[in-house]
Formats: sequence, C-alpha cells, structure tokens
Amino acid sequence: MSNTSAKKKPIIVLAFSGGLDTSYCAVYLRQQGYRVHAVTVNTGGFNHKQIKDLERRAKELGAEKFEMLDETKRFYKKCLRYLIYGNVLRNHTYPLSVSAERVFQALAIVQYAQDSKAEYVAHGSTGAGNDQVRFDLAFRILSPKVKIITPIRDQQLSRQEEVEFLKKNEIDWSWEKAKYSINQGIWGTSVGGQETLTSNQSLPDEAYPSQMLGIGSQNVTLAFEKGEVESLNGKSFKHPIELIQELQLMAAPYAIGRDTHVGDTIVGIKGRVGFEAAAPLIIINAHQLLEKHTLAKWQLYWKDQLATWYGMMVHEGQFLDPVMRNIEMFLKDTQKLVSGEVHLQLHPYRYDLQGISSPHDLMSSKFGDYGEANKAWTGEDVKGFTNIAANATKIWFAVNRKERDKS
Repeated sequence: MSNTSAKKKPIIVLAFSGGLDTSYCAVYLRQQGYRVHAVTVNTGGFNHKQIKDLERRAKELGAEKFEMLDETKRFYKKCLRYLIYGNVLRNHTYPLSVSAERVFQALAIVQYAQDSKAEYVAHGSTGAGNDQVRFDLAFRILSPKVKIITPIRDQQLSRQEEVEFLKKNEIDWSWEKAKYSINQGIWGTSVGGQETLTSNQSLPDEAYPSQMLGIGSQNVTLAFEKGEVESLNGKSFKHPIELIQELQLMAAPYAIGRDTHVGDTIVGIKGRVGFEAAAPLIIINAHQLLEKHTLAKWQLYWKDQLATWYGMMVHEGQFLDPVMRNIEMFLKDTQKLVSGEVHLQLHPYRYDLQGISSPHDLMSSKFGDYGEANKAWTGEDVKGFTNIAANATKIWFAVNRKERDKS
C-alpha cells in the first residue's frame, strides 16, 4: 500500500489497556480501515516494564502508533487533592480508586484526539459497566463532533468470540482469564472475582496484591499544610504523588486498606468490588482527624454535604459539570488553617490514629477543658443560654399540648 493511500485512512484513537477487549478492538478497527493510535493513560498504575510491554503489544496488534500519556500529577492537582480536602469515601468506604482515574483517562484521550485531529475515538467497554458512561460523557462534552466506536459493546461479543477472532488473525496469546481482575492506580487497587459477584462471600487473602509481611508496629507522622499532605516522618517530597507512593510502600506489607465496597452503578444495578488502598485511606482519615481539631462546627457540617456530592459526581462521570468547580473553590477555602501533624501507628491489617499537633488546634485549654473546667463563661451564663435556647420548642409544646397528650 502506498503512503498516499495510507494517509487517506482516518485516524482512530483507541483507549488502550492491552487486555483482551482493547486487543480485539485494535485488530478489528485496523481491518475496518482505520489508522489505529493506541493510547494508554497512566494515572499511577504502570511501571516502566509494563509500559514497554504495552508498546510491544500495540505494535504486534497492528497499531500505527502507541502513546503513553502520564497524567498522574495532573490527576492529583485537578481531582485527588479535592478528594482529600473532602475526605471523600463513597458509601463511607471506597476512596474512588478506579472511578476517579477512569474520568481522567477519558479526558486525556479526548485531548489527544483533538491534538491529532482525529475524527474517531474508541474504547473497549462493554454495555454493562460504569466505564462506558465515563468515556462517552467526556467525548460528547469536550468533542461533540467526534464519532465514538465501541466494538465490544456494539457487537455484544463474548470473551470466547474475541479470542477466536484474534487467533484467526494470528494473535495467539494466552488469554486465560485470571481468577481475579485487578486495576491498579495511585489511589488504590480494585479487585474483582467470583466472590464479589455474590453478596455473602469475601475475597481471600491471596486475591489482594499485597500480602501481610509486616511484623510488630510502626510509628508514622504525616504533616499537612493547608490540607495537602507534605511530609512523611519528617521527609519532604517534590510532589505529593511521591509521598503517596512512599506511604503505600510502607503500609502495604501490613495488608492495610483492604475492604469491599457495595454501591449503585451508573447504569442502575448494584455492584460489589474489593479494593486495597492503604495510602489513600490513611491520608483521608488522618486529614479528617486534623480537620476535627482545626475546623469550626458548621464548616465540618457543610464540607461533609458538598464533599459527598462531589464524590458522587466524580463517580458518575460528571466531573466536567460547572458545579464541580464551585465545590472545589469551597473545599479549598476551608483548608486555610488545616495544617499540622497527625500521629498514627501501623499494625498488621489495621492502623491507629494517635492524635494531632497543630497551632490551629481548637481544643485550646485557654477557654476550658471539656467536662472539666470552664474559663470563658459562668454557670449563670449557661442558665440564660439554655433558657433562650429552649424557647422555640417550649412554644411548640405549649401550643400543641392537646395533640401531644393524645399520642
């Protein structure tokens, strides 16, 4: 084929993971007459060897080009720090490990498609999960003219059909389905398997990527500055991402951060997934403890409301909604005095938050010690306060006495 005819073929940007689904897509789309650009987005889940393996795979599948986009630092700046500011745990359990990363992978794919002037984008999602929505939303909002092609979803292919197709095209790799599906990233690792398809079984120890090797306990001090974690045991880092990775290496041998999340998917069904997220859970809970000491009562209350909404919108793929920028401004503003150190201890399968040290600690003994001594008011002040505070409810009881007596 001449270079002239090759150039006439349209470019299609394929969100490429290297697994069975996107491998099928690469071969199928090439056969359909597209110049396939296989693009992998790293949000903290790939090492150098894995990147090289992905590039080799993409070329063997016939991709014209392979590109690895490192979005880890951007992911932190644009999203992760707000998840920390908000202490975001979906259903009070899950630190949005995969769902938040998928959104930023989709955004990076859109940007690449625009830069390469591609008219087509593709992903390997099926029609049964959340990721199809996250990718499609990003594509439709940021590049409404781009055409979305999803071979697995559109053809409703079974895993075996994909394998047979690849074998016919001389891609006879080992496609034996692993017992557990693992998605690893900077903000945690999801683990899916036979047990997570049930409502009563838990994942066995061997399903998790980190095994329990820690002995005894280990003291850890995390320092925060305006809500951002900045040092670990006195060691500073060039970027918070490096600290997160270091803390993960420190805590993972204790098998900390394992749990199972049950929640509502975007497509309306209940889903269950195991995960391991030692560093995210430690950071979120340490940050929350520091906030309990440094933020005022109503700051804490309204932060919880908006942060829950923020996490839900990220999970649903609605990160681009303008209200998200408003919530981010609020969350950031609340962090002005969230500075200090959090002291904790690592143990096998758990960690204990010991306490905090902060110049902004509102447990100041200058005004009193809870349950011990009052220094800023008198007993007579409290009598007057409770008399006024009771007024509204006293009036309700007086007006509605008959109805109250009947009940």
